[in-house]
Amino acid sequence: MKIDPWKHKEKYLKWREKTREGIPDISKENSDLILKYLGDMEKGLNVAKGSAKGPRSFQRLFTLKEKMIFFAKRFRDNFGLNKITDINEEQLLTFFSDMRTGVIKKCGGEIYKSIETQGKAFKAFWHWHQKLSKKNGIEIVDITADLDSRSEKPDWVYLTEEEIKLLCEQAKYEYRLLMMFIFDTGIRAPTELMNIKVSDFSRDFKELHVREEISKTFGRRIKIMLCSSLVEDYVKRKDLKDEEYLFQITPPAANRYLQRLAKRILGDKVSPAGQKYSQLTMYDFRHNSCCYWLPRYKSESALKYRFGWKKSEEIHYYSEFLGMRDTINEEDMLVDVTKTEIERKLEKSDREKELMEDELESLRMQIKIMSEEFKQIKSNSLHLAEIRS
Repeated sequence: MKIDPWKHKEKYLKWREKTREGIPDISKENSDLILKYLGDMEKGLNVAKGSAKGPRSFQRLFTLKEKMIFFAKRFRDNFGLNKITDINEEQLLTFFSDMRTGVIKKCGGEIYKSIETQGKAFKAFWHWHQKLSKKNGIEIVDITADLDSRSEKPDWVYLTEEEIKLLCEQAKYEYRLLMMFIFDTGIRAPTELMNIKVSDFSRDFKELHVREEISKTFGRRIKIMLCSSLVEDYVKRKDLKDEEYLFQITPPAANRYLQRLAKRILGDKVSPAGQKYSQLTMYDFRHNSCCYWLPRYKSESALKYRFGWKKSEEIHYYSEFLGMRDTINEEDMLVDVTKTEIERKLEKSDREKELMEDELESLRMQIKIMSEEFKQIKSNSLHLAEIRS
């Protein structure tokens, strides 16, 4: 069984049961429309062309539910629309532009940062609406074609190796392991992290198997390079069995502890990645893991495998190249820039060596001939002396 740290399944099913007679605070038209949409997504029906086929996960369904109710209420308040599908292209583009520029704010007055997630959610809904309508013989124009869904990367907490060391030295034993484990493995926290069992380790805790069923992308076997002894010690101390989970935590509580610890040790100032140290979460250690391993891995594909990434742009997204330095040296220049010149000199040297060897062989032959002639002269001289005597 896969652990759902955020309990999306439980929350979604509970919400679905409560709204069987309709979603409160929105029009009946929107309620019926949203429930029909979510029902199709549960089964994988009328999925847009180019989108992944099959039923949507409970995490995705929960997110879609939240976004669709948001659109229903906002379109009603901003444009007086009782049905989401009544919005036109100009209204839609104006709405998202106002969200991006801060004209439309959150209930608490904050500016929306993840506009792209809202945009993607509405596009998915509209393409479903188009497909369903087409089945009924009605062609619907795609008003989302020019929708700006550029992503703006959220700030995060960047930590140097020295800062991570300071946090670990001052942390409780369990949290020292938690921080070092995510930093070492780069594992997704809490989704993959909370599903790791003792049986997933091998080679004396020096290798970890991130199983296919718990990964967002693909399963992988990775080497534990920094904290294998810490993991082994923890398992022995807690007397954990093979099928027990390594981390039995509550994510919000774990994040609150990390934030208190970071504020006490590093202060409340802003880190180089834009987020205050006092906002540190488990997610930030995956970012910092990428920064650590990026200059150490010799190939991009190997780095992507460790982190469970399919796209190369994830490397920049997670690291922003923080902590990187220019590592080129004179030896690199010697190899890369003057290689042809060196090869030319080596070839010339080889030719000169061959000529010298040829000359040496010729000299040996001459000496041999001269030696034979000298022997013959000496033999003739002895023979002549014998005759005279």
